[in-house]
Order: sequence, then C-alpha cells, then structure tokens
Amino acid sequence: MTMQQFSDSTQESWRSMIAKYQKSDLRKSIWQIVDTFVPYFVLLTAMYYSMGYSYWITLALAIPAAGFQVRIFIIFHDCTHGSYFKLQRTNDIVGIICGLLTMTPYYEWRHNHSIHHATGSDLDHRGTGDIWMLTVKEYLALSKWERLKYRVFRNPIVMLLIGPPVMFIVAHRFSSENSGLREKRSVHWTSAGIVAITISMSLLIGFVPFIMMMLPVLWISGMIGIWLFYVQHQFDATYWEHHKEWDFFESALKGSSFYKLPKVLQFFSGNIGFHHIHHLSPRIPNYKLQKTQKEVPIFQSVKSVTLFQSFRFLVLRLWDEEERKLVGFRAVKRLLRNHKVL
Repeated sequence: MTMQQFSDSTQESWRSMIAKYQKSDLRKSIWQIVDTFVPYFVLLTAMYYSMGYSYWITLALAIPAAGFQVRIFIIFHDCTHGSYFKLQRTNDIVGIICGLLTMTPYYEWRHNHSIHHATGSDLDHRGTGDIWMLTVKEYLALSKWERLKYRVFRNPIVMLLIGPPVMFIVAHRFSSENSGLREKRSVHWTSAGIVAITISMSLLIGFVPFIMMMLPVLWISGMIGIWLFYVQHQFDATYWEHHKEWDFFESALKGSSFYKLPKVLQFFSGNIGFHHIHHLSPRIPNYKLQKTQKEVPIFQSVKSVTLFQSFRFLVLRLWDEEERKLVGFRAVKRLLRNHKVL
C-alpha cells in the first residue's frame, strides 16, 4: 500500500489498522517510570556528591541525567495526549509531576500542543506550538530589521544554546493569550511548585550546589528537546500546505519525520523519532511506536532520516512554495539574482 492510497482511504480504514496499538499497557507504563525516574534521581545524587571531588565529574554525570530528563518529558508528553494510562486522571497526575521536573506547565502545554497537532504543516494556521517559520515571499516582504530578527531567531546557536533557558525558565512562566482559566492556573501552580522545590532543596543541600547541579541538566535536556522538535518538522522534504489544500494524512506522514536514531539515543528520546506515527495517532504510547512502525505496512513506505543526515537541516530557514521544500538563506539570494522572486 502506497502513502497516496493510504491517504485516500476512509477514516474507519486507517483507524482499524492502528486501533490495537492505541491501548496503554499498565505494566509497561509503570516500568518505564521506574527505569526513568530511579536512574535519574540516582544520577542527581551522584552529581551532588561528586561536587566534593571535581565539578568536571558533575558535568559529565549531567549528560546521562539530561537524557533521563528527556525521557521524563516524553512521559509528560504522552500524558498530555491521554495515551500513557487508561484513566485520564492518572495521566493528569503523572503529567503534572513530570511537568514540575521539566519546568513545564501541564495544562498550558497540553492546550498549545493540541493546537500544534491540529494545525501541523498548515501554512494558514502557524504560530502555536511550533517553530517560527516564514515562507520565502513573507521573508522578502519584511523590513531589514524584521529580517534580522528572524535570522537571529533561526540561528542554531541562538536556538540551541540560548533557546533552552529562555523557553523553560522564562517563557513557560507565562500563559498564551488564548489560554483558559485552567491553563493559566497551571502556569502559576507550576511556577509556585518550582519555587517550593528550589527553596526546599536549598535548605537541604544549599542554593548554589542545587543550581550548579540542576542548571547543566536542564540546559542539556532543553537543547536535546528543542533539537528533536526541530528535526521532527524542519527537514527539507517536509510538507506544508495552505488550509484549503491541507490534508491530515499528508501532514502526519510527510510533515513529520521518521528520525531513525541509534538504539541508545532512541531509548533516551523515548521513541519520539517515530514522529510520523505519533502525529497520525497521538493515542499510541511511546513504547508501542516501534512495534507499530514494524507491523503496519503503510509506515514502512515513509523514508527515514538518520542522525548524520539530520545535521544538514540546520541551514534550512524558509519554506519555498514554488519548489515545495525548505531552503536556506543562500537559496533566497540565488532566487533574487535569477529574478524568480521580486
């Protein structure tokens, strides 16, 4: 079955293909929490005691600790979709706890992320839960100052090094304009919880040791998280379409990458590399994504992206509606020279 054939099938048909994978497995969910949280807190404890010997050891331990923090965020992410446990209340409780550990307000993020899923790859509904992206024509219509702001924002150094603390420490302390009361309260209660944890740990081990221990973990995990989200949607052969022509199946299978990572990185990223499946069916828990990829024929027609191949996506900046692909700023200069875009 080709991707086009699958796109033309009825909703009942594609739903029946993946229905059996959409049920959470309580034992697997609990085990994933155990094999994520236990090593995470063991590593944090080791980091604290290592500061008495060498801070370089502390920083080295921060790398695997950040990996487990990414796994905590994946659990958080599944809970926002209601896919991790059968009962929504259980998803909410675990999600809120994971949100405190990742400095992310549960209900606010869930609200924005649901919009992202509903509008992914839709050129007419950009701006919520996605990375700021302009088309070539939109970019050329900007003033020099606005172009500079966009270029700075899309710079990999800004996005990956400055972006994590700005997003998780600052941006997540505010709600969006279209947020409801529950979402706004989620932001405030999460911020209050972070303050309470910081005060408690400062009294227990000291403020400076706590910050020296947690800051590198949050920073590294934030960089990994932003990178994963970038690669999942900002790749050369991605899919973008105006709303009238936008198609849900095309958006999921072409607008979300199949990021084929080495096994150790797949473990730490909680299988989120199977993002094309996740966008087609967010109800599939992360620990069933690989099985779904292997057993459902349509997903095997989706071309994968390797870790090495993904590094070239860093130069992509703009959507070229004529060429129907993401391009870099150099391509825009060539277009101007050839008078293709005025």
